[in-house]
Amino acid sequence: MDDISETIRNMCGLPGDDKVVIDNILADANNDKTFLDYFQENVKLVADQTFLTQPMGKNIVMEWTYAEVLTEAKRVAAYIQSLELPERSQIAILSKNCAWWVVADIGIWLAGHVSVPIFPGLTEETTKYTLEHSESKLLFVGKLDEKPWEEQKGGIPDDLPTVSFPLSPENGAKKTWKETVGEMTPSEKIFQPEPDTMATIIYTSGSTGKPKGVMTSFRAMTAATRGITKQVKITSRDRYLSYLPLSHGMERFLGQCCPLYAGMQVFYAESIATFVDDLNRARPTLFVSVPRLWTKFQAGVFKKMPQGTLDTLLKVPLVNNLIRHKILAGLGLDCARLAASGSAPIPAEVLEWYRSLGLELLEGYGMTENFNYSHMSKEGHSRAGYVGNTYDDVQCRIAQDGEIQVLTPGKMMGYFKNTDATKETITEDGWVRTGDKGEIDEEGRLKITGRTKEIFKTSKGKYVAPSPIEQMFVSHAMVEMACVCGQGQPQPHIILQLAEDVKQNAMNDGHFRQEVTTALISHLTNFVNPSLDAHEQLDFVVIVSENWLPENGFLTPTQKIKRAKIDEAYSASIPDWYKEAKKVIFHGGWM
Repeated sequence: MDDISETIRNMCGLPGDDKVVIDNILADANNDKTFLDYFQENVKLVADQTFLTQPMGKNIVMEWTYAEVLTEAKRVAAYIQSLELPERSQIAILSKNCAWWVVADIGIWLAGHVSVPIFPGLTEETTKYTLEHSESKLLFVGKLDEKPWEEQKGGIPDDLPTVSFPLSPENGAKKTWKETVGEMTPSEKIFQPEPDTMATIIYTSGSTGKPKGVMTSFRAMTAATRGITKQVKITSRDRYLSYLPLSHGMERFLGQCCPLYAGMQVFYAESIATFVDDLNRARPTLFVSVPRLWTKFQAGVFKKMPQGTLDTLLKVPLVNNLIRHKILAGLGLDCARLAASGSAPIPAEVLEWYRSLGLELLEGYGMTENFNYSHMSKEGHSRAGYVGNTYDDVQCRIAQDGEIQVLTPGKMMGYFKNTDATKETITEDGWVRTGDKGEIDEEGRLKITGRTKEIFKTSKGKYVAPSPIEQMFVSHAMVEMACVCGQGQPQPHIILQLAEDVKQNAMNDGHFRQEVTTALISHLTNFVNPSLDAHEQLDFVVIVSENWLPENGFLTPTQKIKRAKIDEAYSASIPDWYKEAKKVIFHGGWM
């Protein structure tokens, strides 16, 4: 089962004797064990193995073994039990990824309650809604960035008891971790959940309307964990850097459930500024990211060595191996046996570039409603533009209207306090309606072609699907984000956010750089438009100066654009844009 050669194992410092997980990988999927049961078994098997590695700043790093994590989680459980909350209460966690996030979550479960992750950086309004709608009785506040926290903390009800993690900003918490958890004797009265017990409520990103609370059972979380562990062959030898938000399903099952199940080591990032150092500390064997970071890694390499020179060196025998290793080692990815990209399509040329370095980026697909357990590319069988095949125990079908529907053991129990929305999302025969449109190729690989509800009609009565057009723009290094609009207009238009370096050049050098940017964007538009049907071709491009962020409501926490917000923000300007009859328009504070 071991795919890692002895050479790589020794070079990367991986243990030679795998003590855990082989039995777990082969375990019958119908048994009643949960990932929490496997974690407690792993504590007995690898009690002294390092589980969590947390940077504290100033080159200080803390580590917890598997036994220490369980002991600390039992202290959390003891504290929660001392509060005598109603049975099966919701308890919220608001923090960036850190060791205490995982310890608190385990403690909540061991105390017999339900955890509710709150995304760091939500608006005050959404934070307040989520805490109140979830009926949370206690809040753990953790590691947060100062600026978004200033906005978010206003959404915390004054009467909600709060406990602060170490590394948390000043947050007005009634108690600190040391004052509460640190003073407790580990609880021996541990809740052992049945598989169909609700484990967590994960609130969706809310790209349209209010966020919905997805109720997920221990059975669904365990099935997803078992499935990816089996496919990827995760073992206690693996290392993982957890930095994508634990408040969302994908990282929850990759960065928390899989380590609990498989006994592997998890590292955390200190900050954006230290990210490459954090990667080099972890030297992960498994690494998952989003397209934006993969392209930034690539751009960073090209700054040190022009692409043409690098391409030439990669074709030279013997030299190419040294170059590949040097680049991957510089990124902290020289031990990565599996690398993946998710949340959005990644350009084919970027995939090919990483493949030339010996790193095959596998894409995946899933949603909160199925605990992100749906599709994943298989090594050696990935195809650019496709998110891969279903897991072994997942089925996929395309409905008559083109919607992707999946039958998966990761399926949610339903939306919390929202039976109508549950009925809309789960079909009568038990399939999850994704809201995405797609197509399946001859090898069963899935391609996402758009959202069923994003299609709009022009004044000519023609329908436009914005997502494929947007992807043509964001695949270019100049463009960070894009939104195609034009409901009720003769032709659609597109609103762009430039990549940060391009934006700064355009702003710092005034008219000259704007003229250069105009020429480049015009060239890109002239390349895209001929590939579209006549009614889809863009009338003009608008380049906006303001940043689209989750904090100001333009993006969801998972960095998806909120079309309704964008339409609302620029609606007053649209008539003037059409009257200007320019092909590229700069909007906002550019000068």
